[in-house]
Amino acid sequence: MSFHRHIKHIAAMSCIAASVGFSALANADTWRYAHEEYEGDVQDVYAHKFKDYIEEHSDHTLKIYRFGELGESDDIMEQTQAGILQFVNQSPGFTGSLIPEAQIFFIPYLMPTDMKSVISFFKTSKAVNENFPALYEEQGLELLKMYPEGEMVMTVDEPITTPEELKGKKIRVMTNPLLSSTYEAFGATPTPLPWGEVYGALQTNMIQGQENPIFWIESGGLYEVSPNLIFTRHGWFTTASMANKKFFDKLSKDDQAMVRQASEYAFQETMKHITGLAEKSLEKIEAASDDVTVTRLTQAQIDKFKARAPQVEKTFIEMTGKDGQALLDQFKADLKSAQQ
Repeated sequence: MSFHRHIKHIAAMSCIAASVGFSALANADTWRYAHEEYEGDVQDVYAHKFKDYIEEHSDHTLKIYRFGELGESDDIMEQTQAGILQFVNQSPGFTGSLIPEAQIFFIPYLMPTDMKSVISFFKTSKAVNENFPALYEEQGLELLKMYPEGEMVMTVDEPITTPEELKGKKIRVMTNPLLSSTYEAFGATPTPLPWGEVYGALQTNMIQGQENPIFWIESGGLYEVSPNLIFTRHGWFTTASMANKKFFDKLSKDDQAMVRQASEYAFQETMKHITGLAEKSLEKIEAASDDVTVTRLTQAQIDKFKARAPQVEKTFIEMTGKDGQALLDQFKADLKSAQQ
């Protein structure tokens, strides 16, 4: 081969390599995923496990946005529905405004509070894994995975043990009608506030309390301005990862399967992460502040709060009708199976 022909051959091979490279790049997208929490929190752990799986099993990359980077929870949902984001993690506390049935997780004393039963429920529940995806689809969302984050704990400006002691206290709630109904039933004055305003509102006594999983109380420093922790055992904080439906439907069958496998992998890894997390978070809180008190309600005290739960269940049915009743019946059957 002459020198000139050799150069032409190299150039041709380079063009072929470049075209193959560009073709691979054309099929390798950067997807955007936003969630509601801070670095190292449960949703962040889930998001990074999801990212790890996708990037290991495809040419795609995933960019993760944490709380505040693209706005609050409502903002990132709007961006996902508009197709600006491909994936979002949002709790039913906020999704309840789009999907009223998602508020079922806020019926107090419906969910068990032992970790084993909770995880078993999310893995096996027909309501969660079959009924909910259809409800999310109606809102242009592909539900990938619902998962628990931690037991709900109330923080208040003073230790309380009865619903009567909550009377007149403004308790921050997410913008969720049923959660407001729960705190009305508990005797408090529910006060909807976006997350970004909660710390300051507690600090200035605009509100006298709030509820969140213990890791979030520690991560967000809420114990600094609301130091009395009340373990009422009334529920678990639940969240959900989802995709923009149009985006998901346009993916190849292989990519759709890979995304579902990524969500399953992230779920399994996140369940490992939350095991023991509440205990570690409480230790950090107690080590950081001498003002913190921990009140664990006795069964007799819990029963006084629990007696008020049926009126919240009634409100849920009024909001959601026959479909909500059918979902609640399925939910209860699934919970019974998970606890056997």
